[in-house]
Amino acid sequence: MIDIPIEQFEDLVAEALDEIPDALARLVDNVVIVIEDDVAPGSESLLGLYEGVPLTERDTTYAGAMPDRITIYRLPILAICDDQDDVLDEVHITVVHEIAHHFGIDDDRLHDLGYG
Repeated sequence: MIDIPIEQFEDLVAEALDEIPDALARLVDNVVIVIEDDVAPGSESLLGLYEGVPLTERDTTYAGAMPDRITIYRLPILAICDDQDDVLDEVHITVVHEIAHHFGIDDDRLHDLGYG
């Protein structure tokens, strides 16, 4: 497993977010993105997790809701990567995948698009 310090990993996530086209980035609403080392013990192994109400499902009852949460898990990503280029690619794929869930795109469609 490659080792990348948390600060450098945070920079990679920020870079992936910066690569989201402005037209889409402006539509992201009420979302916080956090980085954690790993999933909770006993949880399914994940690279990232979207928790919230997708934009496609929001209605008038959504007003005042707590922010949606996207979590990017550092250690699981590092565990499947051989080098820094692999990490860069996987972080990008994971960030796009979780942002897509915010837009209401499901896993099946993401797999079809190559972000599975």
